[in-house]
Parts: sequence; structure tokens; C-alpha cells
Amino acid sequence: MGRMQTGNFPTQKTMTSLNGFIFDDDAIMHPYTKEVAEYCNPFSCGDEELDSFFAKQVFLYQEELLCRAFCWINKNNNKEIVAVATFSYDGIKSYTLDKSSRNSLQRKIPYKKHHRSYPAMLIGRLGVNKNYQGKGFNIGSQLMQTIKELCAAEDSMGICRYLLVDAYNTDAILHYYAKNGFKPLYRTEQSERDMFSIPENEPLKSRILYFDL
Repeated sequence: MGRMQTGNFPTQKTMTSLNGFIFDDDAIMHPYTKEVAEYCNPFSCGDEELDSFFAKQVFLYQEELLCRAFCWINKNNNKEIVAVATFSYDGIKSYTLDKSSRNSLQRKIPYKKHHRSYPAMLIGRLGVNKNYQGKGFNIGSQLMQTIKELCAAEDSMGICRYLLVDAYNTDAILHYYAKNGFKPLYRTEQSERDMFSIPENEPLKSRILYFDL
């Protein structure tokens, strides 16, 4: 993901704040490797499929250069992973979009700079430690803000205009991304169905969402 501020792997514990959790102050970013996973307590976000991926498959994906994974570790407890996310480079091909969706995507880009394809960073999988959920810390939103800032930083080698995510098509997941400024890449479910040739009698299991950096 370019030159991210990751710091050194934490080795000391300090007093835990009782007033909340400030992501930028209380967590340190680190590549998510087998070494880190084995050193830290088992990570669980409460979703069995995601937990299984972060426990095993993610390392195979990284070996095949299909993604890069990062975790955020509690500075006050060096064995506690607060969140994990995977990233890979992607792109948005504007010519595959219907006119309404394409106009929405390109609205903030000067006409002379319209292209057939735009660089994007795909957030593949993302999970927040279940012990931090429902505590009023807004860890999910803090994490997303950190990701946005990292991708948009001037010293980042990962040039991208957009963030992309293929999100589960559930009210809770879509609400989370909408709350954090993401929009559907295809403005209607029907246009997304048409693009991927999904029959009407089959559920639309996910929606492609984007955020304009």
C-alpha cells in the first residue's frame, strides 16, 4: 500500500485508557504476517468466514501476491489485534458503466481528464475485533478514516483515485459503508445485475461500492 506509517512491533504494555479508544493514538499499524498472528491472541470479528480467512487463507493469498494484509494492534496490549484489513490494486473501467453510473462517478473529475479507466484500491476483507464492537468506540469508522488518509497521502506510492469494496448486500453492511461516504458504483441493483448477468431469480449477494478520495 505504499509508505504507510507502521512503526515497530510493540513490545511493552502501558495503562489502558478508560475514556475510549482513539485509533490514531492507541493503535499501531503493522503488516499482518504469520509471526504476528502467532504472537498475538487469536483474532475474531464475530464472523466465522472472516475469522477463518484471517487465521489461515490470508497468508496464502499474500504468498501469491493477491493481496497485502495489515493489522492494527493495541498499544496498551501488544497481544491484542484491534482490526485487520486486506488490500490490492484495482481499477474502475468507466466504459463498463451505464450512463447514469458513469456520470455519477466522474462528476468531480474535469471533463478533459475523463478516462476509460481509473486507479483504485480494493479493500478486500475487513474485520474489527468483536471485543471492540458495540462499545461506542466507532472503531469501524475510525479504521476507515485511517485507510482513506493512508491511501490519499502524498508520500504513498500506491496512487489511486478511488477506494473500492465488494460489500455483502445486507442492511447493516451497506449502512456502515454509506455512513463512511461510500456510494454504489452501479446506481441501481438492476444495472449491477445486468453487468454481471445475474438472473432475476437469484439474490444479489453483494454490491460494489466506491469512495472518491
